[in-house]
Amino acid sequence: MTPEEFLDAVRDANDTALSRLGSSKALYADTAGEMEAEEVLAAAATAEHHAAETYAAWADDAEADGDDELAAAFAATAEEERGHYETVAGELDAHEPGEVPAIQAYLRGLEGDVERLGGFVGRTLAAEKSKEQVTGFFVGDADPQTARLFRGMGDDLDAQLERATELLDARCDDDERWERAREAASGAIQAAYEEYTEQLESMGVNPKPVC
Repeated sequence: MTPEEFLDAVRDANDTALSRLGSSKALYADTAGEMEAEEVLAAAATAEHHAAETYAAWADDAEADGDDELAAAFAATAEEERGHYETVAGELDAHEPGEVPAIQAYLRGLEGDVERLGGFVGRTLAAEKSKEQVTGFFVGDADPQTARLFRGMGDDLDAQLERATELLDARCDDDERWERAREAASGAIQAAYEEYTEQLESMGVNPKPVC
């Protein structure tokens, strides 16, 4: 399997979830229905903070295992996510990160380099959808400067996806390892989707129709 085939397989297997995570209802769920700029920024900052924490912990684990290549990849990603957090939090008067998102809780439960790289891909694909929605929100809010900030973060996600798939390509020498990575990627996306569904249902909103 090539990295491109792997990404296509993950996207195809999670098409519905990714589509709905890229809908305006996902932003509504993230902000508990408070679709104001401050709440959108706060939700985004929380997501970036916990992502940075996850990748930093993974980098430490890889370093302890003597896997310098993996440690460097996760450390670079943690630094990018930390930069994203600082950028977004800088738009707020103050920010205290909220609860760990379901997708990060899922990622933190993964063990093994192939599983973690697969989860990395899943999180990145889900985050792309989120960044698109937040960018669109600030375009619609007539705030092009903030929209550009999130568009730039989306560019970082492209680099993260390439980083993860290149490492997977080097480490997956049979179908069984690719399948483990695919399952982890799908697990990450589904964790985010299940949380999205639960949040909307708790607010009495039907999560299924995309708007």
